[in-house]
Amino acid sequence: MDIRDIHTPVLLERCAELLGPALHKPGAVFVDGTLGMGGHSEAFLERFPESRLIGLDRDTDALRIAGERLARFGDRVTLVHTVYDGIAEAVASAGVEKVDGILFDLGVSSLQLDEAARGFAYAQDAPLDMRMDQTTGVTAAEVLATYGEGDLRRIFERYGEEKLAGRYARAIIAARATAPLERSAELVEVLQAATPAAVLRERHPAKRVFQALRIEVNAELSVLERTIPAALDVLGVGGRIVVLSYQSLEDRLVKRVFGAASTSTAPRGLPVELPEHAPKFRLLVRGAELASDEERAANPRATPVRLRAAERIQEDV
Repeated sequence: MDIRDIHTPVLLERCAELLGPALHKPGAVFVDGTLGMGGHSEAFLERFPESRLIGLDRDTDALRIAGERLARFGDRVTLVHTVYDGIAEAVASAGVEKVDGILFDLGVSSLQLDEAARGFAYAQDAPLDMRMDQTTGVTAAEVLATYGEGDLRRIFERYGEEKLAGRYARAIIAARATAPLERSAELVEVLQAATPAAVLRERHPAKRVFQALRIEVNAELSVLERTIPAALDVLGVGGRIVVLSYQSLEDRLVKRVFGAASTSTAPRGLPVELPEHAPKFRLLVRGAELASDEERAANPRATPVRLRAAERIQEDV
């Protein structure tokens, strides 16, 4: 089956509309900071034929698949194996000083969700890995085996916003005393047994715990906290950035950084705003845009998405 039949890029038309004014010019360079299977990048390379791509991904499987998909674009494509907080180094290594467009499509990719053996999906039994880069780092199984009750509760509360975090942490500690939790079905069984019947009727108990484990294993929020400021730094005047978030923790972080970058730092009451106090960016959308009903129906993975976008209007002084 063609990869294009199984992978529908989220909010593709809206992303192209927002990035288009920056990518139409000859020699425009754009960074896809979360390349995945290359769906967004392929569409941009087709629509903006004089543009060049620097594609980043920590997942070696994704880089291989995207590389095959984008091979027809030849030297217009540079792929880099890196976590996206390495954006400045990746851009510099490609011989570029400033870029014209940046896209981040955050969270777990279609490739990672659909490949059961990666352990991201609680609905499929698989080893509890959850590493986006399988060449390095600890697995989810190792987190479950080595973290204390307090640490497990912390990550479930912070990264999963799970109200039953304490109950689940205690249940995991008790279960691993008998046997290690190494597969997703084993963890789901422990969580279901620890969940009150009323809650089980409302939602699947594993959803937020699996999200929290994935974020912890891949250090997603701490990486993102470094990434967005670094991305703004490599964006040239007139350049645009679009970020697609899929959960509130990511979106709040992006909102905070974009808000600070688009706000004057002039002291209140100053009669004239000095250049060094003027905002360096302007927001391109009001708040966070959601997918339309039509897009959600056609592509269910767009359901939780929140889009934010900004444009650099002035260099740092």
